[in-house]
Order: sequence, then C-alpha cells, then structure tokens
Amino acid sequence: MTREVSGGRELLVFDHRDHPEAGTQVPAGGVDPGELLTHAVQREVREETGVAAGAPIAVLAVQRRPHPQTSRPRLTVFFHACTTETRDSWTHTVAGREGDEDYGLVFRCHFVPLSAAAGLLADSQGEFISLLRHPGPSTANSGQTV
Repeated sequence: MTREVSGGRELLVFDHRDHPEAGTQVPAGGVDPGELLTHAVQREVREETGVAAGAPIAVLAVQRRPHPQTSRPRLTVFFHACTTETRDSWTHTVAGREGDEDYGLVFRCHFVPLSAAAGLLADSQGEFISLLRHPGPSTANSGQTV
C-alpha cells in the first residue's frame, strides 16, 4: 500500500515489536476459504495495520517460491492499493479472530520512501517495488499490498 506525499511515493511497512528477527514487511496473509482475493487484501491490511485499503486494488505481480520455513511451494500475489493515511508511524495490535496465528501481535507501522523500500523488506517482498515506481495501466492510481 502506498501514499503520495510531497517528497514522492511512500510504502506502508511494519516491524514486529517483539520479533525483530522477522524483518520489515508489508501487510500480507492468507485467503480464507471462499474469500475473494480483494477482500482478503482489505482484511489483512486492516488487521495488520488498522488502515483501510483504498480502491482500486490491482494485482501487481505473482511470485512462486518455496516457503522459507517449510520449503513447501508457495504462491504469493502482490496487490497495489492507495491510502490517504496521514500518520507517519504508529503502533498497531493485530486484530482478527482469537486463535489466528497473528492475533495480538504488535506491529510498528510506518511509511518509507519507495526508493528505499526494496532493500529493506524481508522474504523477497521487495522484488516488485520497481513496478510501483512506474505504474502501468493495472496499477495507475493505486498503491501496494500483499
């Protein structure tokens, strides 16, 4: 998810307060059975940051890589959406359903300049940052989410 500021485009990221080894990440997560991908994007962004994903939500890219812990095949769809969020940084406790893997985690959310984002993100999440610098027709007027 991105926002436009006077200095250019910025990417919404977060760090785990209690698990710094997880690295800096963008909002991400799974899709519930029967859930539309765009609804999963909106839900995950809201649960992990407290921010609403603005419309339109567009597919940015698809990544196929083994899961870093299980080595099982993993398909990740990267999305792009904009926000008008004005806070530069805040702390957010993950919402959702009690018993969910991330429930209750505390994230330090903040925006970083797009130019610095690719080298900052964990787990190859920065692979497609260059697509946000020069948005094509499917990402015009949008921002990023995973």
